[in-house]
Amino acid sequence: MRPSQTRTAPTTVLTVDYRMPTVADGTRLWEIASDSKVLDVNSSYSYVLWCHDFAQTSIIAEVDGRPVGFVTGYRRQNDPSTLMVWQVAVDDSMRGHGIAGSMLHHLFDRVNRLGMVAMHTTISPDNIPSQRLFESVAKARGLRFERRDLFAANAFPDSHEPEDLYMLEPEIPEP
Repeated sequence: MRPSQTRTAPTTVLTVDYRMPTVADGTRLWEIASDSKVLDVNSSYSYVLWCHDFAQTSIIAEVDGRPVGFVTGYRRQNDPSTLMVWQVAVDDSMRGHGIAGSMLHHLFDRVNRLGMVAMHTTISPDNIPSQRLFESVAKARGLRFERRDLFAANAFPDSHEPEDLYMLEPEIPEP
């Protein structure tokens, strides 16, 4: 090969499947959350319970039959038209493939059929990648994207960043 020629590496197509979680996925969700080093990790029991009780409002991304990412969410009791996203995580080896955004889109498509037309989440002020992720989902779906203060740092018993509420909602038509 001459110096002016370039060699391109073969491209690998990543096949990702998206599905509802099952109880059997709880342990893997806990592992992905623990390995993320950025999420507030809940007990292993809570992930198993989440997969049991909130499967319809959560999603798993799988590659070769192994979960590599998840989104946990629930229908807000005081606003049943809103999906509240609790956690989004992707295995370190799978980051950079757009899996987090794809999970949010697939999940929103599913819950939209259940009457949920808005998505909310909380994000700490220093988590710029998550803010950008949700902003890009809102833009792609033609949703309004807003931020509001929600929990100040002193609302938590331990050292914790504030949590802001991010809302992805349908545009309100002007009268």
